[in-house]
Amino acid sequence: QVQLVESGGGLVRPGGSLRLSCAVSGSIFSMRAIGWYRQAPGKQRELVAAFSSAGSTNYADSVKGRFTISRDNAKNTVDLQMNSLKPEDTAVYYCNVALWGSGDYWGQGTQVTVSS
Repeated sequence: QVQLVESGGGLVRPGGSLRLSCAVSGSIFSMRAIGWYRQAPGKQRELVAAFSSAGSTNYADSVKGRFTISRDNAKNTVDLQMNSLKPEDTAVYYCNVALWGSGDYWGQGTQVTVSS
């Protein structure tokens, strides 16, 4: 059983920074991808950034150059460093692990609000 626990959300002013962290427990040996999604009010959940099992990194166009995803295999964490935040980055951010043959696992989500 895979469990994901996010932390690090909060309220920040435009132009500010936040760092989200996701603690991963359980077996992810058959991992297909791991990363972060977000869902703003009234909108569909969208990919923010993710690592694939092949080692590539994928970012949403709207966050390229501002957000950086990183992974610490020793600590079993995946982080999202968010810089130059904009009001349109306001959303609930979810950690996600996709496993071959077992589907997707999600964290409970953490709220990020960018407002002056």
